[in-house]
Amino acid sequence: MSDPWRRLLAAGQAQAGVELRGLTTYKLGGPAAYFVEANDPSTLAATAEALADSPLPVLILGRGSNLVIADDGFPGVVIRLGRRFAGIETGEVVTAGGAAGLPQVARTATAAARRGVEFMIGIPGTVGGGVRQNAGCFGSEMVDVLETADLFDLGRGETSTVGAGDLAMAYRQTNLAPTQIVLEARFRTDAGDPDEGAARIREITRWRRLHQPGGTLNAGSVFKNPPGDSAGRIIDSLGLKGTAVGGASVSEKHANFFVAMPGTKASEVYLLVAKVRETVKARTGIDLEPEIQFAGRFADRGE
Repeated sequence: MSDPWRRLLAAGQAQAGVELRGLTTYKLGGPAAYFVEANDPSTLAATAEALADSPLPVLILGRGSNLVIADDGFPGVVIRLGRRFAGIETGEVVTAGGAAGLPQVARTATAAARRGVEFMIGIPGTVGGGVRQNAGCFGSEMVDVLETADLFDLGRGETSTVGAGDLAMAYRQTNLAPTQIVLEARFRTDAGDPDEGAARIREITRWRRLHQPGGTLNAGSVFKNPPGDSAGRIIDSLGLKGTAVGGASVSEKHANFFVAMPGTKASEVYLLVAKVRETVKARTGIDLEPEIQFAGRFADRGE
């Protein structure tokens, strides 16, 4: 154990060997070599100093809703923002901490008669993860409402404020580096009837219950939609619903959701994603790009 990480452990600013399976929606995977839950800027600064002295792979963790951790864990430092960064303030601009849940932002803003962020009810992640991936659903994305975001750069140990235009936000991607953490984001909203906003939230929630495999272990959409088409439609059209590798299978309800039985291995999810991608490429020529993230060592790719 190197000195800077020993210091963080001794100071209670980091933990070793923390199991990550309970921190992801798939509920599988192994431990983190080091785990940091940051409830104040000083912990982030100390982590940045440790990384400068003794570099390790970095994983920023939100709610783990689009993430698969390898069976033997993550051989680096996993950083998650704590409750200090989960606040929500409403007004013409809605301000939310990076650890705030997107569904909570949608409900809080709507109840305060602010409209425009109802779509966030359909994204089971955090503000930080949503900004990082330019998450979206039902015709809206984060880029449509994001005004500014505060970032902490673990590589530089510095905080900065950027506008949406600085992030090169495109379909399910931004230019945020793995070492940049979204501490807070501000969203433009419009004044509106809270009852109408609540009705829109119910509409989105109802659609998800009808069309997506709720009540299962999954990580949301597995593949990004190719231009002008739907990954789910393509997978379904090839008769791949129900395709399985071990305890992981393509959902019978929505073909772009891969569900896992309790006890499934992360490697089985990984191999299922590879199998479906290869089948689609061979039969249609379309190379589906994964939206789901894999962290740690997997058989054919190393780290």
